[in-house]
Amino acid sequence: MDDADDDLRDNSRMNTGMHNLRRFVAAFVLLLFSACGTVGPQVAKETAVDDAIPPQEIFAAGFGGITERYIKSIDVETIALEGLKGFAAIDPDLRFVKNGDTVSLIYNDVTVAQEHAPLGGDVSGWAAMTAKFAKLARHKSPDMRHASAEKLYEAVFDGVLSDLDVFSRYAGAEEARRNRARREGFGGIGIGFKIINGRATIIEIIADTPADRADLRIGDIITHVNDIKLMAPTMRSLIKKLHGATHSEVRLRLSRRATEPQLVVVLERQHIVPTTVTSKLDNNVLYLKVSGFNQDTARSLAEALEDGKRKAKHHLKGLVLDLRGNPGGLLKQSVKIADLLLTNGHIISTRGRHPDSLHYYEAGGRDLAEGLPVVLMIDGKSASASEIVAAALQDQDRAVLLGTSSFGKGTVQTVIRLPNDGEITLTWSKFIAPSGYAIHGLGVRPTICTSGFNNGDSAAILKKFKAAKFDTRLSIENWRASNEIGDDGKMKLRASCPPQRRTADIDQKLATMIINNHGLYNQALELSAKTSQAHK
Repeated sequence: MDDADDDLRDNSRMNTGMHNLRRFVAAFVLLLFSACGTVGPQVAKETAVDDAIPPQEIFAAGFGGITERYIKSIDVETIALEGLKGFAAIDPDLRFVKNGDTVSLIYNDVTVAQEHAPLGGDVSGWAAMTAKFAKLARHKSPDMRHASAEKLYEAVFDGVLSDLDVFSRYAGAEEARRNRARREGFGGIGIGFKIINGRATIIEIIADTPADRADLRIGDIITHVNDIKLMAPTMRSLIKKLHGATHSEVRLRLSRRATEPQLVVVLERQHIVPTTVTSKLDNNVLYLKVSGFNQDTARSLAEALEDGKRKAKHHLKGLVLDLRGNPGGLLKQSVKIADLLLTNGHIISTRGRHPDSLHYYEAGGRDLAEGLPVVLMIDGKSASASEIVAAALQDQDRAVLLGTSSFGKGTVQTVIRLPNDGEITLTWSKFIAPSGYAIHGLGVRPTICTSGFNNGDSAAILKKFKAAKFDTRLSIENWRASNEIGDDGKMKLRASCPPQRRTADIDQKLATMIINNHGLYNQALELSAKTSQAHK
């Protein structure tokens, strides 16, 4: 899987801030680019304070998964000691010190316990010692004693992962369930809602879902769920009420208009996959907005493209693919989307330490756009799976990229499922563009840069583009030869088209102009095509 981002989304969907870096996707957020592995039996509930002793099998599953799969080699002793230090987040008076072959627990500057350190590669031994020290610390520290089991797991794994990279992270059982719902879908009714003036108001109805079939409407206000009145509802609390097992029922009472009686409906939940693709046909130019990459994205995009072709009655001029603000998602979905617009050629490769992290993806489909012009829009928040699609289509001369440099999240995350039903999202490989450069820390460089330009500046952008063709070509050449330069060199490259969040209409207007001007389109395509050929 790719990196799944932690925006809380129902299709009762929640609008929330997309990320701080630690929770990107991601995220991927992360690009979570491998299969979810389940390790050991699943224990979903959080135990009571008195018996919340972290079982060593949870630590063993986490420690073992990290040492085996992390992109860089790391020994279990280092992991375990960092995990023990994480308990200081609960009680700063706790310290753990290794001296020779002894590990000491120190509380309020007094040594209260010592243990013989296990051998360096003994995962079970270090896990058992971590669990034992946690138990001993609970006897000494009131803060530890009152911490839940989940709080202890979080302290240990946050301690371990915080020193690895910003995309590796731990999610407890509840957060992990939300992550899986975004990636794989969930049992729901198919609505989007917001809390407006303290009332749960429906703002979206997803086609062919229980809500659609029950004739729920945008603007309906949910007043009761299962006959319980909603009092000051929050997004998260209502999502919990609306989500449930597939085929289970939920009873809603809704207010539609002040002049109409309240509506009562009983809906059977179905498997809902959040919508990630929206489309619009304007003057025979098809606009496709992709907000994320889940298991249904490639299929949805293919359907939207075929539908656009039918509506245009075979007079489609071109395609604008909008990946601005798209934080990523599932790796294989990004590969499938690139494949929808390519007939052959390299799409992406991934490289890591674990044998299962090595992949090489080639196009082998048919171009659903049938060779029509494609303009792909990216910005500073286009990351991960978005960057895979952008790099593949640019390097294979299939699309003109417009916007700003992308985010530069070029690592792949795998998910380790833990026995407590939590999960560790772990960086285990990086991906390489078809022309050979590593995207991480650099991003993808558009051919037509709109950084710093606002609405009404289309003429200025095109003037700058035409005057700076040589500089643009040189920037793209240097971009593709960037593997030998350090972070400072990459920052200088990114400064040639600084990453920004773009929502201005000017980008879409420019994309339309390029689709409608074959000469301009070919000029822009040529700037990246020649450098692409040099690296194949």
